[in-house]
Amino acid sequence: MLLGFDIGGTKCAVIVGREIHGGEMTIVDKLVLKTDKPAFEMITLLFQQAEEILAANKLSMDDIDGIGISCGGPLSSKKGLILSPPNLPGWDSIPIVRLAEEKFGKPVLLQNDANAGAVAEWKYGAGRGYSNLIFLTFGTGMGAGLILNGALYSGTTDLAGEVGHLRLSDMGPVGFGKAGSFEGWCSGGGIAQLAQIKVRQKLQMGEKVSFCDSLDDLPSLTAKIVAEAAAAGDDTAIEIYNTCGTYLGKGLALLIDILNPELIILGSIYGRAGSLLEESMQAELQKESILASYKACTIVPSKLAENIGDIAALSLAAQAYAVKKSDVMVRG
Repeated sequence: MLLGFDIGGTKCAVIVGREIHGGEMTIVDKLVLKTDKPAFEMITLLFQQAEEILAANKLSMDDIDGIGISCGGPLSSKKGLILSPPNLPGWDSIPIVRLAEEKFGKPVLLQNDANAGAVAEWKYGAGRGYSNLIFLTFGTGMGAGLILNGALYSGTTDLAGEVGHLRLSDMGPVGFGKAGSFEGWCSGGGIAQLAQIKVRQKLQMGEKVSFCDSLDDLPSLTAKIVAEAAAAGDDTAIEIYNTCGTYLGKGLALLIDILNPELIILGSIYGRAGSLLEESMQAELQKESILASYKACTIVPSKLAENIGDIAALSLAAQAYAVKKSDVMVRG
């Protein structure tokens, strides 16, 4: 059995799961909590809930082989530290791996959520059987996990794959602290910003927009609202998603040209609104990518979809156990 912790800025999850015959990962039970306490209080609560969820399933820590922790970066997987993620204020140099090892006495592995998602898709999702793939979160933000030559590549300081920081234009929606960045153009927050800009232009010119009645409603616009309007045929909403798709193509073209992957897996928004992005994305890819690299790469939505955070944490737990088992075998 495996124990996972998925730590986010608004909510955390405690997950119990196991690998089953055929190499599938299954979730046995899950508990979700609001991230509404200081770091050490929140961690203490998560550990308490882990013990309770195990007891509720007639399990104990003796049944657990490994523990995985998925969290937004920056962090140090080598040192087991969470390093001041912007969505977790006050979580400064938190030694979460040491705390978990001391509490539970099991092998623990920490990774950022994009890397963990890449491992999950590689081992249990759309990336099974591939050696070179990129997983893009494409949700609230835009981060990437890289599987290169059959191994996770996290870089010198665990900052490989921070593609959201790439600047795609001199001006544009702000993401990752940078105007015109990949995350600015292609994320939930970025789409909302783009919608506010486009809709403001329309309303100030006296045009009606089906999904926003007045300037006062601009702050409430979300990627989901715009997607629903686009699916219903609203021209402004379609234009917004076409723009996002164009910049998605620009960003993917850079990754294809640099890394020459076999597969790119797009998470969250692409899984829900891929049909609104596909045409403009592909047009830009064909224009910007090296043709041979473009033809060698398949682009697909995440197979794990809404379960990816849970499976990601459990995937790390499985890796933690595998590393520990290998180490024991070598020493033995």
